[in-house]
Amino acid sequence: MNRLITVIIIAGITFCCGCRENPKSKDTDVELKSSTKEIFAMDTYMTVTAYGENADKAAEQAENRIHELDAELSTGIEDSLIAVLNKKGSAELTKDAAYLMKCSLELWKKTDGAFNPAIYPVMEEWGFTTKEYKIPDNDILRQKVQLSDASKIKFDENSGRTEFEIDGMKVDFGGIAKGYTSSEIMHIFEENGITSGIVSLGGNVQVLGSKTDGSPWRVAIQNPNDDDSYIGILEIKDKAVITSGSYERYFIEDGKTYHHIINPDTGYPAESGLKSVTIVSDDGTLADGLSTSLFVMGFDKAKLFWSDNSDKFDAILLTDEEKLYVTEGITDSFDSDMDMTIIEKED
Repeated sequence: MNRLITVIIIAGITFCCGCRENPKSKDTDVELKSSTKEIFAMDTYMTVTAYGENADKAAEQAENRIHELDAELSTGIEDSLIAVLNKKGSAELTKDAAYLMKCSLELWKKTDGAFNPAIYPVMEEWGFTTKEYKIPDNDILRQKVQLSDASKIKFDENSGRTEFEIDGMKVDFGGIAKGYTSSEIMHIFEENGITSGIVSLGGNVQVLGSKTDGSPWRVAIQNPNDDDSYIGILEIKDKAVITSGSYERYFIEDGKTYHHIINPDTGYPAESGLKSVTIVSDDGTLADGLSTSLFVMGFDKAKLFWSDNSDKFDAILLTDEEKLYVTEGITDSFDSDMDMTIIEKED
């Protein structure tokens, strides 16, 4: 991979470059209009780029939608719907929040709890929500784990009415909201006649169509050991690519590293043997949730989960031993200088 290529590096700092400043349509020599918005929301930097006649309108609507969802879903905004739900223990959810609650609870069941929207009290105790990091007292942590029982969320899908059956429960859609947001922006692009576009939400990347010259977008998956290198390059069209890793957010105390991906069963950072998990899917919401879930599961369970759901996503798994595994659905579109093992679907 020594050739010169344009890439978007995900997980960590994200660079959105994709096409030339004044790209031409693959069918004509007419220059396509482009519009880019750089935004800070959901506690991360984001970039939205649309190509086409209505690029300005699409990019502006995308920016407005991002801020709308942030104001509604962010636990860090005092009067957001989710903050109010966490404070009062009950609320009528909007269409967006209800959809995310539905997806979160479905993922919680399907992943046997590896994805847990109620993990927020544990995250608070570790200081990952405030960046005031600490190792929790064991007794207090056990209490927080008990508060993270997602089965105690009473949710009516039809009305959006949500109640917590345990005082002190809190939810957070941080593990799924950015993926939902990127998918929503894809819808905005399509409604405005955009056929080529890209969204980078703090490491989450989703693209509409191909680049303007008809070639696929190229996304580089960051090397967890080095911010300036990557483990491979993925070529995609109409896909979301989302990575979770132990190197993204962490602190070190007494020589031991504690990362932010919590095992809901123990309340401690997951020790799954995986260093990073990248999910590739048509569905940004699903990709976001599964990147965390498979990391918590560990390699063996992640492999089986993919085999049972290979029609919905593909995955790139990097282990603590620097072994790289790629599911068979993306082997032709993923290029790496590392030794790579293909995961094939089991009969």
